[in-house]
Amino acid sequence: MPQPANAPDSQNTTDALISHRREISDLKQRIKNRRLQVTGLYGTPIAFVALLLLCAGLKVFIWLHTSMPDALTGIFVGIGFFLAVATIAQFAVEFSKDSPWRDPKTPVRDLRLDLDLAEEHRVLESRRMTPPTLERQFSYKERLPAEIARLRKESRHYRRVHLFMQWLLFITSAAISAVTAWYDPPQPAKGALIALGFIVTVVTAAAGYFKPRERAFNLQQTADNMEQHATALELGIAPYSDVDDETNLQSFATTVEKLRAEQRMREQQLDQPQQGQQQVI
Repeated sequence: MPQPANAPDSQNTTDALISHRREISDLKQRIKNRRLQVTGLYGTPIAFVALLLLCAGLKVFIWLHTSMPDALTGIFVGIGFFLAVATIAQFAVEFSKDSPWRDPKTPVRDLRLDLDLAEEHRVLESRRMTPPTLERQFSYKERLPAEIARLRKESRHYRRVHLFMQWLLFITSAAISAVTAWYDPPQPAKGALIALGFIVTVVTAAAGYFKPRERAFNLQQTADNMEQHATALELGIAPYSDVDDETNLQSFATTVEKLRAEQRMREQQLDQPQQGQQQVI
């Protein structure tokens, strides 16, 4: 089958855009790694000094005229030794000539500047090498399964959170009744009752504020609707039974974007207080 005349240009455009995306992804990972390195580089000596101050404070205010317990002294010595070794090792790696780190002695702001420049370069190149509308619509259709998988993954996450909260409420509520019945009067178990009541209050408030059950339902519903439209487009059935593929793709992209906009609106409504939700509805 002969290739279209513009196939090499299209391939070059695709390769260039992929190269830009790889460069941006690499810079983002380098920024994350560098932040961790800087955090460890300055965090470990600060933690070492804080440990010394804590040890000195405990000695002055609690054990001024006596010796500290041997177990506590051993814990402080062990943690201090670890922090000291970690500090020396990180500074040695940072300032060595053959550092295994990719960006030693490089400020994070310089990497962020490189990232901003790379993103600007990608935008300019994308504008100059923008593929035709039909190709973008085909690419949009091919990216949809990943979006559906993401929505279902988030839906499963919120569903697990909701189930965990519900089981925690069940167990703690039952435990309160059991402890109260076992200890009558409940003086020996007063601390346990306070802790269980605190857990029930916190979990109930968190479930009412974050609404994991509603979020899971909305995400699953949006994913199912997207998959239904993708299947209809693939099979060429209504509402994508037109003989013109470009018309079907245009209608498909419009419908999916409408579904995504509705999902974002539902998420915003869940993030608002109850009074604000009634006003929006």
